[in-house]
Amino acid sequence: MRLLLVEDDDSLGAGIRDALERSRYLVEWVRDGALGLEALRSGGFDLAVLDLGLPRLDGMQVLRQARDAGVRTPVLVLSARDTTTQRIGGLDAGADDYMVKPFDIDELLARLRVIERRHRGAVANLVTHGDLEIDTAAMSVRLRGQAVALQRREFLLLRKLIDHAGQVMSRQQLEESIYGWDGDVESNALEVHVHNLRRKLYPGLIRTVRGVGYVVDALAVREGA
Repeated sequence: MRLLLVEDDDSLGAGIRDALERSRYLVEWVRDGALGLEALRSGGFDLAVLDLGLPRLDGMQVLRQARDAGVRTPVLVLSARDTTTQRIGGLDAGADDYMVKPFDIDELLARLRVIERRHRGAVANLVTHGDLEIDTAAMSVRLRGQAVALQRREFLLLRKLIDHAGQVMSRQQLEESIYGWDGDVESNALEVHVHNLRRKLYPGLIRTVRGVGYVVDALAVREGA
């Protein structure tokens, strides 16, 4: 689950990032509104946590401009602005939830889980692709009913390809989904992860499209309990 954190307070931002990463989110942290808007417009995020009191561009402007540009990424707003009018304004501008500072980190994580479930349109987190069953909450995989142990980045890569089954994903898209923007990625790291997935699951799962990237062929992908 790739999450964008837009927060200019270094101490608070570090605490939120660490808690999110312990909960298995892949976090990209930017510290001003202009960068936050650019990141949201770039796509590729499953969720965003957005502060309102930001330098360069206020968080409310970020939210409005992102929604006006057609960005549908779910956004949870964090703010010290705690009047009813301000909370309503944030929700009307396109926020999916609004939390007032100071807040409890466990409540933040719980609200993010609720937003994720709501936007997936399902209470459960099971994705089925042929003989594969992927539990997105537990980050676990079964092949024909048998558990398969995957490393974290192998799971993230598999999930990205399954979520876009039938669509060729470029090397850059896949590397960003598993390493983020600032990751120091070795030249053959992606190929190693693809090789491991083919070995652990089955060779024909992931096809190489030369000069472009990789694709998992489309099947009847189902989500449900």
